[in-house]
Amino acid sequence: MGVFKAYDIRGIYNKDFHREDAYKIGFHLAQMMKTDLILIGRDARVSSDEIFEYLARGINDAGVNVDDAGWCTTPYVYWMTAAKNYDCSVQITASHNPKEYNGLKVSKKYALPIGYDSGLNLIEQKMNEPIVPVAKRGCIRKVDFKQDYIAFLLQYKSDFSNLNISIDCSNGMVPIFIKAILGDQPAYIHDKIDCTFPNHEPNPLNPESIKDICDLVKKERSDIGIIFDGDADRVVFIDEKGNFIPPDLIIAVLAHYWLEERKCKGMVIQDIRTSKSVQEYIEKFGSQMYAWRVGRAYAAEKLREIDGIYGGELAGHYYAREFFYSDSALMTMSIVLGIIQKFKDKGVPISQLIKKIKKYENSGEINFKLDRKEEAMNAVVEYFAKEEKPIKIMDFDGYRMEFKNWWFNIRLSNTEPYLRFIAEATTKLLLEKKVAETEKIINSFK
Repeated sequence: MGVFKAYDIRGIYNKDFHREDAYKIGFHLAQMMKTDLILIGRDARVSSDEIFEYLARGINDAGVNVDDAGWCTTPYVYWMTAAKNYDCSVQITASHNPKEYNGLKVSKKYALPIGYDSGLNLIEQKMNEPIVPVAKRGCIRKVDFKQDYIAFLLQYKSDFSNLNISIDCSNGMVPIFIKAILGDQPAYIHDKIDCTFPNHEPNPLNPESIKDICDLVKKERSDIGIIFDGDADRVVFIDEKGNFIPPDLIIAVLAHYWLEERKCKGMVIQDIRTSKSVQEYIEKFGSQMYAWRVGRAYAAEKLREIDGIYGGELAGHYYAREFFYSDSALMTMSIVLGIIQKFKDKGVPISQLIKKIKKYENSGEINFKLDRKEEAMNAVVEYFAKEEKPIKIMDFDGYRMEFKNWWFNIRLSNTEPYLRFIAEATTKLLLEKKVAETEKIINSFK
């Protein structure tokens, strides 16, 4: 089935997968995990309740009980999994995808992600096998640990009452918790949960999706703007001028809390697409960067393996050792707001801090939709390897090739039909030249 992805199970509901598939996934997951209890949460998409019903029925028919967390954010499910000692959990969500999509994010004990390479492949292999329900079915009970979760998050809230904050909730799941953290002080938009997403797609990396928050920041003269994705595991920030802040640069901003204020020791994780500016900034605090593959299924596991302090991704995921090595948008938001308040007290707005961090010209991620993705990727790598001598090559998620004055990453998307390319250079002219060369090569494969 095409819905089994590298990080999760996802597709258009009633086209790519159906309720019968949810039932089979539940049954085979329960058998694979060899546990007597599985936690399930869900977002408020139109299809989520039906998926829950059939997923839970499959789990119950395997003789396993279900704890129903109801509507919630994805990080809340991660936190419950680890803090409340569940052996397995599922969050029903399609995250930042449009309303017709849905899916399942699966975790095991300690909130460790289960990706395609670590278990989803085994479930996929069993999807056509006959199902024989056990004699003693499991049952469903409702659970609610929201107050415990809020208390946990409030540990990371400092006094930022002097900040003027604008927030776009994207009509997703974050309103369940956000006012318990920030109260009514910020200027909120799209803060009614409605996962038909009537105002914009819940993807904070989409330029169309951030127009409203950028306009609100300028209208309110805010110190910072914040926008969440649909299931609230990603957060993106807008500076006081209404400009998008590249999410990888927030990894550097977070150093002021984890490395400077808390004086934590250890490594910081980044994905293979991260700006060199981040590494150079982090090193000033005496820490080192560890580059790894894109996606929670890889990042959370690697951060735990190296016992790193925290980390982040270009997509706006931010991980922390203290969040069970998983990603939490609300925890990150609170930490970033505390940092911004301290810089504001010194007369330094967030745009100036970002300017201090950012040392290179960056293309942003460019997506190419084509069938011959792998051939095109290999052609780009071979061309630049021949034209220039790379200083460094990483080949664990596509390729990252670094040269004296520039670098690029090219990779096949794990979730969408794209070849993704990003480059960074010391000058805008050099960057434009390298992007143009790359586009010419890739377009020859269309």
